[in-house]
Amino acid sequence: MSSVSRKYFGTNGIRGVPGKDLSLEFVSEISQSIATYLGNSKPVLVGHDVRNSSPALSKTVLSGVLSAGSDANAAGLAPTPAHQYAVRTLGYSGGIIVTASHNPPQYNGIKLVGPDGVEVQRESESEVESIYSDRRYNRADWQSVGKLGTETRVVENYIRGIMSQVNIPKISERKFTIVLDCGNGAQVVTAPYLCERLGCKVITVNGQADGNFPGRGPEPTPQVLRDLADAVRSYSADLGVAYDGDGDRSLFCDENGVIYWGDRTGSMLVDHLLTSKGGGLVATTVSTSSLVGVVAAKHGSRVIWTTVGSVDVSRAMINNNAALGLEENGGFFYGPHIPVRDGAMTTALVLEALAYKKVSFSKAIGELQTFYQKKSKFECPDEKKKQVMAILESESTEHGKIDRTDGLKIWVDDKSWILLRPSGTEPLIRVFAESDNEQMLESMYRKYESMVQDAIKSS
Repeated sequence: MSSVSRKYFGTNGIRGVPGKDLSLEFVSEISQSIATYLGNSKPVLVGHDVRNSSPALSKTVLSGVLSAGSDANAAGLAPTPAHQYAVRTLGYSGGIIVTASHNPPQYNGIKLVGPDGVEVQRESESEVESIYSDRRYNRADWQSVGKLGTETRVVENYIRGIMSQVNIPKISERKFTIVLDCGNGAQVVTAPYLCERLGCKVITVNGQADGNFPGRGPEPTPQVLRDLADAVRSYSADLGVAYDGDGDRSLFCDENGVIYWGDRTGSMLVDHLLTSKGGGLVATTVSTSSLVGVVAAKHGSRVIWTTVGSVDVSRAMINNNAALGLEENGGFFYGPHIPVRDGAMTTALVLEALAYKKVSFSKAIGELQTFYQKKSKFECPDEKKKQVMAILESESTEHGKIDRTDGLKIWVDDKSWILLRPSGTEPLIRVFAESDNEQMLESMYRKYESMVQDAIKSS
């Protein structure tokens, strides 16, 4: 392996702006490097999301894989977890998914998954980077280039896989009315059809695939989901759900139009699944609510806390044989299906949980302990992040116990903490704060918000 290799993979794959950060030459050669890493015993699956640049980039990826002498099958448009499930169940050496998940429309990226359908480990990303930097990727001559095929089973395979994991008759009995905000993203081709087959009356918002994401953008946050909340109330629906651009994350709202972050809905699912399926470990990131630990302890279970990033949660689940995983941003991982975050699988599990509980969404969520949260982000050039974090650490050493698993998580007391961390996918410093006391939360947040802003200005 090369002793010096530039880092291309971030928190979640390779991200950048095509034509600026992602040239066609780079995309082709990094795809050759990935194909070299995966080997050529089986084909590589190549799929993409709805972004305007995705079809062109996916063709470039395919050409890179083929030029390395590996076979490749083009899977077209589908949610990221659908492509991952196809890799896992349809016999591929791995997969390359062209997507930038929740990033703004001008971005795109490359996600690498192994033969198990899960994003490869950080060490494997480093090996791909080394192959690329050293130009050690395979170069086939014209007689030994790979064969190009088409994979048409991804969507149906995905829907059937999800349906096999939940109690369909139980869900159908409730005759749920559900509003789906697909966000003009990849779940437009799967989630509505899944919910209909689960016996739901389905109403869609932003239900047309559009790489400009004209409805409310590719990232679902409570601040941009007003249309979803209004639709749920207008149609007297039982619940609503919003997906991110590539469909692996989901945020839910109750029958009153109240939007919940992923760790609160996720905690409800942990409670349901540990009750119905038995005990087991739960993996989640340091940015996730302490509520998860409270719910897990109720069932005699334990939480494994990881760095922020879906690959870190997935690999913690695999390494520790954990059945469940979650992220505060709306990612939920169900190991019996595939240990990756999956918006449609989460939707089916929420419907099942409500069917078993026989209560409304607001009632089910209301049974959980209350923790107050604030989240924000501040623009910070990538080259300044290290200096900004150094300033923040020097100013935080006397403020409380510090957890350095990922960024700085400062525990002000046993139930109050604030996390400061540089984004691995965007030029941002992210701030997460939580307390069981609302006044403490506000005081703590204002203090650190000012610290972050001052550190960025002075760096």
